[in-house]
Amino acid sequence: MALFKKRTVGKPGEWYYCLEHKKVEEGPECPAKDRFGPYATRTEAENAMRTAHERNLEWENDPKWHDAPAGRADED
Repeated sequence: MALFKKRTVGKPGEWYYCLEHKKVEEGPECPAKDRFGPYATRTEAENAMRTAHERNLEWENDPKWHDAPAGRADED
């Protein structure tokens, strides 16, 4: 008996964005490695790449995630 069942069909209302096919899918049609989601709405899935880009920019510009420049210690 398998410990984990492979889900081939999503729940109604689960939306994904497929990175390989660059399209929105209802239910997990493509492998997990190729998709973002699940999202509650189709619109959220359509905006997945924009959301990821915005989050990446926030992370890249967040001083908490960057070390002080070489030779300088952070001042409190």
